[in-house]
Amino acid sequence: MAASRIVDVHAHMLSEDMMKRLAKEAPELHFTITDIDAHGATLKVGSLVQTPSARGGWDLDKRLGDMEAAGIDMQVVSPVPQTFLYDLEAKRTDALCEIQNEMLGDLARRMPDKFLGIATVPLQDPEMAAATLERAMKKHGLKGMMICSHVEGKNLDDPRLDVVWAKAQALGAFILVHPQKVAPAERLGSYYLRNLIGNPLETTIAAASLIFGGVLERYPKIKFCMSHGGGFQPYQTGRFMHGWAVRPEPKTRLPVPPNVSIARLYHDTILHSAPHLEFLVSQSGASHVLLGTDYPFDMGMMDA
Repeated sequence: MAASRIVDVHAHMLSEDMMKRLAKEAPELHFTITDIDAHGATLKVGSLVQTPSARGGWDLDKRLGDMEAAGIDMQVVSPVPQTFLYDLEAKRTDALCEIQNEMLGDLARRMPDKFLGIATVPLQDPEMAAATLERAMKKHGLKGMMICSHVEGKNLDDPRLDVVWAKAQALGAFILVHPQKVAPAERLGSYYLRNLIGNPLETTIAAASLIFGGVLERYPKIKFCMSHGGGFQPYQTGRFMHGWAVRPEPKTRLPVPPNVSIARLYHDTILHSAPHLEFLVSQSGASHVLLGTDYPFDMGMMDA
């Protein structure tokens, strides 16, 4: 019997070729990699600065070596969250999405034993996003999309997004929900709290919006994977259940108890703690917990 392949569902890429094409398409965003050394560099996209930005984010040989060292057979590669760019005019974002989606599709075709890809879409324009997703999956061979945990402050239960969810369900898309522009950022400026607390908090808000907004019940075939172990949501299921039982507000758009929707969610393994991962598996079931590394970022974990 053949051994199971080890697949990492949460890994990011912004290659040098991608950077060059993105910079040519949108020079005003100043896509740059500077201060390069053997380990990494500084990545800049508009006002967003990532430092350090690990070398594996753009160096394919380094990535392949790191995958081999970690025992990972395949990555499901997504763009970096700095390129969501939902604050731009939608056609501008879509042009930048298309560059990345095309190049991730090319990578997966060139190295099908090592890579699958998922798209990025202009979620600020749901009709356009649905078309971009369809093009990414049908033309470029991608398997779904990575989306932000919100659309410039609007949560994922926004009814305007139903056209996106309908298309994703029809296409059988895998959706990785990833935080960016966290709330409340103004209170998380110290101690790296924007990442330590802000990122899992954002994922929690996204999960709660999908649950209480009834999205998971209306579109039950979509595989929504919540990044970073689902944030705080898996550990507050009891509170969600109690609130739904005793208050009218959680029932507004959710006709069934929250645990029905929660059971539909997938989570990655990025928890940095074996006991907490064991708890997640016990609550969600092994089939709904997917190996993820968050490669190549510093809060990722290659020992998954």
